[in-house]
Amino acid sequence: MNANKIARGQPDRFRRWVMDIVIFALLSMGFAQTSQAGVMGTQLALEDGVRQQQITKLEDFIGRKDVSQQLQALGVSPELVAARVQNMTDQEVAALHDRIDTDPAGGDALALIGAVFLILLILEVVGVTDIFKSV
Repeated sequence: MNANKIARGQPDRFRRWVMDIVIFALLSMGFAQTSQAGVMGTQLALEDGVRQQQITKLEDFIGRKDVSQQLQALGVSPELVAARVQNMTDQEVAALHDRIDTDPAGGDALALIGAVFLILLILEVVGVTDIFKSV
């Protein structure tokens, strides 16, 4: 009789194992990941290209020797500013890019100080730096 119980126990365990797999498969069907693909429109591609050009121009501006020295004099590393430029929204990048484009090239110290102040203000608002400490 003991041998009969052992013989009957094996198929029950196998059946239980198969049922566990089937239950798991049925339950996990509801969690299937779906993805959607689409064609990238010309307008979106152009906007992405324009943004990348604007970021490149801003990084070149930040990389200039006089701007880097001014940033370091204010206690901000140019690398930190370059990283922040990468995280800016499209509107922020466009505004800063337009500001650099409209300012006179290479001569207006007030415009340079204004651009640096704008960058520092953005960094302060985001919480990256703590330049304007309250007493």
